Amino acid sequence: MKEETLVLVVDDEEKILEVLSSYLKINGFRPLCAKNGQEGMDLFQKNPVSLALLDVMLPDLSGEEVCRRIRAGSDIPIIMITAQVDEESIIRGLHIGADDYVTKPFSPRQVMARVQAALRRKTGTSGTEKRLVSRGLVADIENRRVQRNGTALALTPKEYKILITLMSRPAKIFTRDEILEQIQGDDYDSFDRTVDTHIKNLRQKIEDDPKAPVFIHTVYGMGYRFAGDT
Repeated sequence: MKEETLVLVVDDEEKILEVLSSYLKINGFRPLCAKNGQEGMDLFQKNPVSLALLDVMLPDLSGEEVCRRIRAGSDIPIIMITAQVDEESIIRGLHIGADDYVTKPFSPRQVMARVQAALRRKTGTSGTEKRLVSRGLVADIENRRVQRNGTALALTPKEYKILITLMSRPAKIFTRDEILEQIQGDDYDSFDRTVDTHIKNLRQKIEDDPKAPVFIHTVYGMGYRFAGDT
């Protein structure tokens, strides 16, 4: 089984560590948290970290120094977290190897979007995505796993195919025939109302309230669409 994507988070503010750790878990990542630069370096050296989130102001090694040391032997994406918004500080950080900056106070959702974008650029998954994410719903395509808020969901093969089909093209309206084409081969039958049953069962597993779905919307007279983050 493939290892989870490890994200190193180094910040001396406990609340920020808690918030970022929570959002990373919800979005399918495994956070490694450190409260100072040296602890962060120790975690980095002992684990296959895929991305680092570094606070600039740390009590021992500065975030910039941690960035320098990581960059000396690794090309993982590095995102700096800072309360300093002056251009000179940002330019200096970019010159020593940072890939992006997030300024405090920040939106955790924006940070997650930057994390995902940085990893896409690193892995080059601009075509077929290996991971589809929307508001805590995570579909790991490579390993055929789906999680909601960090909890694994037991989907049938048909439910999985339907979910991936809808998530891969948010806002597109899929007719029942189009959805049936995606599940062909799994004891396929030609009755389009079978799709309605699969959608109903899928909603029971991914929605907080299946009667008021936020992910899979019915477009009456046409079919279904995935609402995405709208």
